[in-house]
Amino acid sequence: MKRIVKKHRLATRWFHWVNFPVLAIMIWSGLLIYWANGVYRLGWGDTTILKFFPRSFYDALYIPHHLAEGMAFHFFFMWFFFLNGILYVLYTLFSGEWRELLPNRHSFKEAWQVLLHDLHLRKALPPQGKYNAAQRVAYTGIIIMGFGSIITGLSIYKPVQFNWLCALCGGYAAARIEHFILTIGYVLFFLIHIVQVILAGWANFRGMVTGFDVEEEAIKAVEEEQLNEAP
Repeated sequence: MKRIVKKHRLATRWFHWVNFPVLAIMIWSGLLIYWANGVYRLGWGDTTILKFFPRSFYDALYIPHHLAEGMAFHFFFMWFFFLNGILYVLYTLFSGEWRELLPNRHSFKEAWQVLLHDLHLRKALPPQGKYNAAQRVAYTGIIIMGFGSIITGLSIYKPVQFNWLCALCGGYAAARIEHFILTIGYVLFFLIHIVQVILAGWANFRGMVTGFDVEEEAIKAVEEEQLNEAP
């Protein structure tokens, strides 16, 4: 027998769907800015293993040499990114949803077990709540990365006015590297997140759109039994 259950609140869905396009625009405009001075690479001496990014990368994605346009978009949408992130953190704190989101003392061990299960190297899945252990660790990590992006971004944007922030990051050059690494982290999170959504199926995506999910009574009973037996 099936039943409709509430999964995600409206505020959670709102913050999620606002952040997705805003962050995508931030990454796109950041590429426009970085192309004007693309100095980062992996290698040593005159030997380069991987350059961020070769011209073929920009040509394949039809990314133009528009530095001023990139800066305008980046500095405009960073305020949406900042406000949406701050409001989400405040909502999570005051609504009590942080209890379901923050990792607990078992989360890192169980996150490894979730990973092994997703790779089909482990049959049993740890007890599942609203968010599994891997999601708790990943989503909390993204929030921390968001604060890191704001701090490093302001250090690059106004290094004189925010000289104390710039010093906290290790200087302008270090802040730029840190900002770039965080951006790479967002891209990797996007890719993994999308793959997980596809593997989880339509129901998981539907829950984030409508806020509701359809569950089998028998499956729900088994999950509740697992939660009760968990230490």
